[in-house]
Amino acid sequence: MKTSPVTVDDLSRSVIAVPPLARNADGTLSRSGNTTLLDHISRAGISTVMYGGNANLYHQPVSELEDLLSLLTELVAPDTWLIPAIGPDYGKLVDASSIVKGSAVPTVLLLPAASAVTPAGVATGIRRIAERMQKPIFLYINTEQYIQVEDARALIEDGLVCAIKYGIPRAAPGEDRYLQQLIDAVDRQHIVSGLGERPVLAHVGKFGLASFTSGLACIAPNAARHLLALLRHGQLDAAAETHGHFLPLEDLRDAIGPISVIHDAMTLVGIADTGPLLPFLSNIPESSSKRIRAAAEALRDYDRHVANGD
Repeated sequence: MKTSPVTVDDLSRSVIAVPPLARNADGTLSRSGNTTLLDHISRAGISTVMYGGNANLYHQPVSELEDLLSLLTELVAPDTWLIPAIGPDYGKLVDASSIVKGSAVPTVLLLPAASAVTPAGVATGIRRIAERMQKPIFLYINTEQYIQVEDARALIEDGLVCAIKYGIPRAAPGEDRYLQQLIDAVDRQHIVSGLGERPVLAHVGKFGLASFTSGLACIAPNAARHLLALLRHGQLDAAAETHGHFLPLEDLRDAIGPISVIHDAMTLVGIADTGPLLPFLSNIPESSSKRIRAAAEALRDYDRHVANGD
């Protein structure tokens, strides 16, 4: 596992897979399920994994964090960069920070709180948590009201934030004033696209962000790597064609629930048994499983074609 300090080269070296977290029927962490899932990702050459929303860590108790870090740091490949998430509220961050400080991971993603926050308060909280951990933070921005651009810049300049996951949804991702301001302030090499494949043509192809996070890379890791390579080489028409293969399952994630769909899709296509989701989320209804399986199998078939060079 990568334990060295985070650099901008680390951000651009790989698609950032965002896996579900496999659990046993009793809700405990599944060694076999997570091993199988991580092996599937790493065999395709993806060397960065981020455990956050898709892993339902919003609802993980802090008391489980030490076991989670111990398990994942043992399971990932020797050259893999593991980015676990903590939070989202300040109290959980404080409790988690001492555990992270004693771990081997070089950074953690801060899950953004959805309420009872102000931009100035967020900036202060990030600074305090980074100082408590004595490690820089991977900042996740998902609303314009979460943090001011100038505060994000100051945190990077002070070495308290090493990277930014940008995930503000836009109807037209290519028209994004806030993202442009962020790029102007902190440099695009510190920023990755954080909304899966949906905005990636604009985020990487137009704005030139370092890489992108992807839940569907857990199903189609070869296709996700291929998409990133096409965008970096300016092959936009070919990138758009590859991008289209991800959209049917992304549409179902938007319609049914992004975390539940990717979690259960892994089981439905036989990649890994991911088991139950922690409350307050739930597994997909049986009525949706046929559509999800069909879309996931189509994407996996395409991934095999890419892997075989077809």
